[in-house]
Amino acid sequence: MYTTYRPLMFRIANDILHNEQDAEDTVHSAFIKIAENIARVGEPLCPKTKSYVVIIVERKAIDLYRQRQRHGTINFDDEISGISVTYEGDNALTECILKLPARYRQFILLKYHHGYTVHEIAKIFGISHSAASKLDQRAKSRLLDSYMEAVK
Repeated sequence: MYTTYRPLMFRIANDILHNEQDAEDTVHSAFIKIAENIARVGEPLCPKTKSYVVIIVERKAIDLYRQRQRHGTINFDDEISGISVTYEGDNALTECILKLPARYRQFILLKYHHGYTVHEIAKIFGISHSAASKLDQRAKSRLLDSYMEAVK
Protein backbone atom coordinates (compact mmCIF):
# COMPACT_ATOMS: atom_id res chain seq x y z
CA MET A 1 0.00 0.00 0.00
CA TYR A 2 2.76 2.44 0.90
CA THR A 3 4.57 2.24 -2.43
CA THR A 4 1.32 2.34 -4.36
CA TYR A 5 -0.43 5.25 -2.67
CA ARG A 6 2.38 7.38 -1.25
CA PRO A 7 2.92 9.54 -4.40
CA LEU A 8 -0.82 10.18 -4.72
CA MET A 9 -1.14 11.02 -1.03
CA PHE A 10 1.84 13.37 -1.17
CA ARG A 11 0.43 15.20 -4.20
CA ILE A 12 -2.96 15.64 -2.53
CA ALA A 13 -1.44 16.89 0.73
CA ASN A 14 0.97 19.21 -1.08
CA ASP A 15 -1.88 20.67 -3.17
CA ILE A 16 -3.74 21.56 0.03
CA LEU A 17 -0.80 22.70 2.17
CA HIS A 18 1.64 24.11 -0.41
CA ASN A 19 4.56 22.96 1.73
CA GLU A 20 6.55 19.78 1.09
CA GLN A 21 7.54 19.19 4.73
CA ASP A 22 3.97 19.58 5.94
CA ALA A 23 2.81 17.29 3.12
CA GLU A 24 5.32 14.63 4.25
CA ASP A 25 4.07 14.94 7.83
CA THR A 26 0.49 14.63 6.63
CA VAL A 27 1.24 11.50 4.60
CA HIS A 28 2.93 9.99 7.63
CA SER A 29 -0.05 10.82 9.88
CA ALA A 30 -2.45 9.45 7.28
CA PHE A 31 -0.57 6.14 7.08
CA ILE A 32 -0.67 5.86 10.86
CA LYS A 33 -4.44 6.43 10.77
CA ILE A 34 -4.79 3.83 8.01
CA ALA A 35 -2.70 1.35 10.02
CA GLU A 36 -4.92 1.91 13.06
CA ASN A 37 -7.98 1.11 10.92
CA ILE A 38 -6.47 -1.60 8.74
CA ALA A 39 -9.53 -3.80 9.36
CA ARG A 40 -11.55 -1.38 7.21
CA VAL A 41 -9.17 -1.79 4.29
CA GLY A 42 -10.07 -4.69 2.05
CA GLU A 43 -8.14 -5.33 -1.13
CA PRO A 44 -5.20 -2.90 -1.27
CA LEU A 45 -5.49 -2.12 -4.99
CA CYS A 46 -9.23 -1.60 -5.35
CA PRO A 47 -11.05 1.72 -5.96
CA LYS A 48 -12.71 1.57 -2.54
CA THR A 49 -9.32 1.44 -0.79
CA LYS A 50 -8.01 4.25 -2.98
CA SER A 51 -11.00 6.41 -2.04
CA TYR A 52 -10.47 5.63 1.65
CA VAL A 53 -6.80 6.59 1.43
CA VAL A 54 -7.61 9.84 -0.40
CA ILE A 55 -10.25 10.80 2.18
CA ILE A 56 -7.88 10.14 5.08
CA VAL A 57 -5.02 12.19 3.61
CA GLU A 58 -7.36 15.05 2.65
CA ARG A 59 -8.77 15.22 6.17
CA LYS A 60 -5.32 15.13 7.75
CA ALA A 61 -4.09 17.89 5.41
CA ILE A 62 -7.14 20.06 6.08
CA ASP A 63 -6.73 19.55 9.84
CA LEU A 64 -3.09 20.67 9.65
CA TYR A 65 -4.01 23.62 7.42
CA ARG A 66 -6.69 24.78 9.86
CA GLN A 67 -4.33 24.38 12.80
CA ARG A 68 -1.70 26.51 11.04
CA GLN A 69 -4.30 29.15 10.14
CA ARG A 70 -5.60 29.31 13.69
CA HIS A 71 -2.22 29.54 15.39
CA GLY A 72 0.17 30.59 12.68
CA THR A 73 3.78 29.62 12.99
CA ILE A 74 6.14 31.04 15.53
CA ASN A 75 9.88 30.51 15.43
CA PHE A 76 11.69 30.75 18.70
CA ASP A 77 15.32 31.70 18.61
CA ASP A 78 16.99 31.25 21.98
CA GLU A 79 19.43 34.06 21.26
CA ILE A 80 16.69 36.57 20.44
CA SER A 81 14.04 35.58 23.00
CA GLY A 82 15.82 37.23 25.91
CA ILE A 83 16.27 40.69 24.43
CA SER A 84 14.67 43.66 26.11
CA VAL A 85 11.81 45.36 24.32
CA THR A 86 11.03 49.05 24.50
CA TYR A 87 7.63 50.65 24.10
CA GLU A 88 6.94 54.33 23.60
CA GLY A 89 3.18 54.37 23.94
CA ASP A 90 0.71 55.20 26.65
CA ASN A 91 -0.82 51.74 27.19
CA ALA A 92 0.18 50.68 30.70
CA LEU A 93 -0.74 47.01 30.20
CA THR A 94 1.38 46.70 27.06
CA GLU A 95 4.27 48.39 28.82
CA CYS A 96 3.95 45.98 31.75
CA ILE A 97 3.86 42.94 29.46
CA LEU A 98 7.00 44.10 27.71
CA LYS A 99 8.80 44.58 31.04
CA LEU A 100 8.20 40.95 32.03
CA PRO A 101 11.08 38.49 31.81
CA ALA A 102 11.27 36.91 28.33
CA ARG A 103 9.77 33.55 29.31
CA TYR A 104 6.76 35.13 31.05
CA ARG A 105 6.29 37.59 28.19
CA GLN A 106 6.36 34.80 25.61
CA PHE A 107 3.86 32.76 27.61
CA ILE A 108 1.43 35.68 27.98
CA LEU A 109 1.65 36.53 24.27
CA LEU A 110 1.23 32.92 23.13
CA LYS A 111 -1.75 32.29 25.37
CA TYR A 112 -3.67 35.54 25.26
CA HIS A 113 -2.66 37.06 21.95
CA HIS A 114 -2.16 34.01 19.73
CA GLY A 115 -4.74 31.77 21.44
CA TYR A 116 -2.59 28.75 22.28
CA THR A 117 -3.70 26.48 25.10
CA VAL A 118 -1.50 25.72 28.09
CA HIS A 119 -1.02 22.21 26.74
CA GLU A 120 0.17 23.52 23.35
CA ILE A 121 2.50 26.03 25.00
CA ALA A 122 3.97 23.24 27.12
CA LYS A 123 4.85 21.40 23.91
CA ILE A 124 6.35 24.55 22.38
CA PHE A 125 8.50 25.21 25.45
CA GLY A 126 9.33 21.52 25.91
CA ILE A 127 8.03 21.38 29.48
CA SER A 128 5.37 19.37 31.28
CA HIS A 129 1.75 20.50 31.43
CA SER A 130 1.99 21.14 35.18
CA ALA A 131 5.14 23.27 34.70
CA ALA A 132 3.33 25.25 31.99
CA SER A 133 0.35 25.78 34.29
CA LYS A 134 2.67 27.04 37.02
CA LEU A 135 4.41 29.30 34.49
CA ASP A 136 1.00 30.67 33.49
CA GLN A 137 0.15 31.37 37.12
CA ARG A 138 3.49 33.09 37.81
CA ALA A 139 3.35 35.16 34.61
CA LYS A 140 -0.14 36.42 35.41
CA SER A 141 0.83 37.18 39.00
CA ARG A 142 3.95 39.08 37.93
CA LEU A 143 1.93 40.97 35.30
CA LEU A 144 -0.74 41.91 37.83
CA ASP A 145 1.88 43.16 40.31
CA SER A 146 3.61 45.18 37.60
CA TYR A 147 0.33 46.65 36.38
CA MET A 148 -0.80 47.63 39.87
CA GLU A 149 2.51 49.46 40.40
CA ALA A 150 2.21 51.25 37.04
CA VAL A 151 -1.34 52.42 37.69
CA LYS A 152 -0.55 53.87 41.16
